[in-house]
Amino acid sequence: MKLEGFPQTVFLRDGTPVAVRPLAAADAKALLEFYRSLPEEDRLYLKDDVTDAGWLQRFVALVGSGEVVSLIAERAGKVVAEATLYRALRGWSMHVGEIRISVAPALRRDGLGTSIARELVKVATRLGVEKMVIEVVENQVGARRMFRKLGFRQEAVLRSHVKDINGTKRNLILASTDVSHIWDAMEALVADFSPSAE
Repeated sequence: MKLEGFPQTVFLRDGTPVAVRPLAAADAKALLEFYRSLPEEDRLYLKDDVTDAGWLQRFVALVGSGEVVSLIAERAGKVVAEATLYRALRGWSMHVGEIRISVAPALRRDGLGTSIARELVKVATRLGVEKMVIEVVENQVGARRMFRKLGFRQEAVLRSHVKDINGTKRNLILASTDVSHIWDAMEALVADFSPSAE
């Protein structure tokens, strides 16, 4: 599936430009390097083993099928963030998209997560997604804070629902927002992270 309007340039809080574009099959190696560069503590809470070449092959196939939309952010030729929209292509949840975002530790709190989320929401809107959901492990305090600022509200806590890569059971938080509600929150956040913001 070809996504229109890319590449996009987004700006970090300090004004540094970062390119955001859809993942292409040729980006597979760079994406794997990005995920392998994340600290184990970050990968501890990810739904999939993103360091596994088999996962990458399946992921790229899902992107190719259109079931998954993946945007990557690049700076100096390296992937520094990835945002994913998972959606059903048929059935009663076709209007719902699940999003996941990973950002390089050095660029967190610089507005990159919010900026790439904004681009992903634009794509989701064009694809007819009306509701966005997230699943985060209770320990992911930073991710929960960012999504709360984007308008997501907790709907459920599933106790001991997931096992991290070390086999420790963790609580899973489900949160959602209507796409129509997310825009106001995102506009306020983008203004906060704008290089011209005081």
